[in-house]
Amino acid sequence: MYEDLKAEAARRKKAFDEDPAPKVHIGMATCGIAAGALETKAAFEQVLAERGISARIHTVGCRGHCYAEPVVIIDHPDSGFPPILYPEVTPGKATMLAKLFLEQGDPRMEHILGAMVENEMIPSVMEFPRFNRETRIVMEKCGLIDPEDIYDYIAAGGYGAFANALENPPELLIHIVKESGLRGRGGAGFPTGKKWAAARNTSGDEKIIICNADEGDPGAYMDRTLLESNPHQVLEGMLICALAVGASRGILYVRAEYPLAVRILRRAIEEARKARLLGKEILGTSFSFDIEIFEGSGAFVCGEETALIRSIEGYRGMPRQRPPYPVTSGLYGKPTVINNVKTFANVPAIIERGAGWFKGIGTEKSPGTAIFSIVGDVIHPGLVEIPMGVTLRTLIFDICGGIPNKKKFKAVQIGGPSGGCLSEAFLDTPIDFDTLSQAGAMMGSGGMVVMDEDSCMVDVSRYFLDFTQKESCGKCTFCRIGTYHLLVALEQLTEGKGETIDVGALKALSEDIQAGSLCGLGKTAPNPVLTSLKHFPEDYEAHIVEKRCPGMTCRPLIAYYIDLEKCARGCDVCEGCCPVDAVFTTPNRKKGIDQSLCVKCGECMTACPPEYKAVIKVSPPHLAPVIERPAQPPKRDAS
Repeated sequence: MYEDLKAEAARRKKAFDEDPAPKVHIGMATCGIAAGALETKAAFEQVLAERGISARIHTVGCRGHCYAEPVVIIDHPDSGFPPILYPEVTPGKATMLAKLFLEQGDPRMEHILGAMVENEMIPSVMEFPRFNRETRIVMEKCGLIDPEDIYDYIAAGGYGAFANALENPPELLIHIVKESGLRGRGGAGFPTGKKWAAARNTSGDEKIIICNADEGDPGAYMDRTLLESNPHQVLEGMLICALAVGASRGILYVRAEYPLAVRILRRAIEEARKARLLGKEILGTSFSFDIEIFEGSGAFVCGEETALIRSIEGYRGMPRQRPPYPVTSGLYGKPTVINNVKTFANVPAIIERGAGWFKGIGTEKSPGTAIFSIVGDVIHPGLVEIPMGVTLRTLIFDICGGIPNKKKFKAVQIGGPSGGCLSEAFLDTPIDFDTLSQAGAMMGSGGMVVMDEDSCMVDVSRYFLDFTQKESCGKCTFCRIGTYHLLVALEQLTEGKGETIDVGALKALSEDIQAGSLCGLGKTAPNPVLTSLKHFPEDYEAHIVEKRCPGMTCRPLIAYYIDLEKCARGCDVCEGCCPVDAVFTTPNRKKGIDQSLCVKCGECMTACPPEYKAVIKVSPPHLAPVIERPAQPPKRDAS
């Protein structure tokens, strides 16, 4: 039966490829839609219809260039050019490309991504630095196929690994996954094959597979993008796992805050059922397995597997003591395998290409690739899939373009809110599970926040601890109360009230929270504090001793003033943009700032014309000179 699906997919692909009409591939994942991809698609449709241009619009997922959305790739065979990638395609630019390129053959080289055109030779999509430095396994098909068309996936080889797995004993599948060295991509890095083997060897009348898509880290969106761009690869990984461990039921636990991912998943599951890839007697065999979607309620702690299980069972998501582990007693007491989205997405390629192939990528103890969502102070933020072992320097500077505005690198936060803050001294650190742990950080689920020289590490620690403290389920005293007191101390530092705060006490409290907490949330919540204390002690000293913020981001510790020598007479830009009327005009028609009213929003500095740069930001606040505000004349009596 799979051969019939494969033949139908090949027929459709041949018809699509042999159609002489140009193809317009538009990224329609959340990042693209947020940037205006729906309007871009509508603009293409309108101009094609109005001018009678023959072209086919093909909606795809995210290619990882999130900074450049909406991203459009135009494949115009008659032009003689390779497929061309265009960034930031607004409706106006879509109209222009349709008229000048699709209709007249002019590719408008100045609009190509990065304007990377040498000697009028246009590079192919895969020749761009972002792609040719990556090794894509999980994201291999992302941005190439329509996530809402199962035949697109099958035509690209999809479900072939599962079809082959049906012809092999379950023990062989587990052996291949074990030999590959695949480790869980949800953060803990536990050997996947070992978990599957334990579930296989556990007796039970029903076994359950759960895909953990409860992605809650600030700045992390890898799982969401995969589900929106290539959901069938995740479903195929779950099918292979079910076949290996003997499960008949699968659950996709997805955050309700991911409506597009949920909609696409529902369609993918329905398509798989129609193709007899899910349900009873799959592909005419005796194997039966089905998948349902469970929408989580947004609790970060439900990313922990035992809390996730409690949530599905209808209880408040709170972790429990282990053992027993879910593989022996999980959902409703039944043997349950829980893996992350990226873990399942790796499985089809491993089964298809072999354990040796996978082990040949990455490092000995961390084989394969890692997907990171790079955000923050970096020129090209987005999704990147790299082999394990690539250094932080290569990832941040060579692949993602480095720090914008010619500023210096200061730190990188790896592993989400529970990860560690690493300094410039760690830029040559290889990215893998063990090396990052030794450095005081963690792989986590793949979130990475890059920070430049203007970042305040005390405030960064406060921000992440504020998140984890609010997300604590409250079960453990150390997590519930310890993180609160740690957060209060950090807030006092950012407000210039840290006279009595002892850095040693912060470290001791952090270590106590780690030791006394039950689950990973509490054990890792103090990581940003501990690593920033270790690698950026000067930031803490400045806040405690000098009442100064080196990054000038803590509002209570900064002030704005206007340099009267630079201020232009009669320019009212800063006064007009101030939301609290703190900016006033002096007797000589220049401007001043009333420090008693200023809320330190920085709008005056942003609005000040660059040729003047008259607004100055200083820390501590007392460095701002005091300029008396002229007394307001009394109002006239209207009578």
